[in-house]
Amino acid sequence: GALWRHAPKRVRRWGVRLVEPRFAVTAGAVIVDERGRVLLLNHVFRVGSGWGIPGGFMEKGEQPEEALRRELREEIGLELESAEIAIVRTLKKPTQVEIIFRCRPRGVPGEQSFEIKSAEWFALDHLPPGLSKDQRELIGRVLSNGAKPPD
Repeated sequence: GALWRHAPKRVRRWGVRLVEPRFAVTAGAVIVDERGRVLLLNHVFRVGSGWGIPGGFMEKGEQPEEALRRELREEIGLELESAEIAIVRTLKKPTQVEIIFRCRPRGVPGEQSFEIKSAEWFALDHLPPGLSKDQRELIGRVLSNGAKPPD
């Protein structure tokens, strides 16, 4: 312990980088409209069918809600009326921390980026067939963890 405390700051920083796990942090959203439908994106780079909740990686120094709002503007031109953190979870592969928000939209999706094939609203009992079990469970958890989207 004494050697560590007296080691140069640069050496301690490298020591921490060698032994501490590395992970990415993402912000995602379960966005529900006034009719109770959930917004899902068919993403070009998403494994499987491509369908899933919107979101993306946080940039250095960015707050989670800022990252989410930026991603929505960039990918589908959508602004949010409200957003509240619903769930924070970790994934082992990829090594990732996900911060999932429960949201209300302001307006409707606009022009889509090249990353998005389509953005569509789905009733909870008519989610797309290719939507993964994980995404279905995540949507269910977010919506049951607070009963209704924020006003």
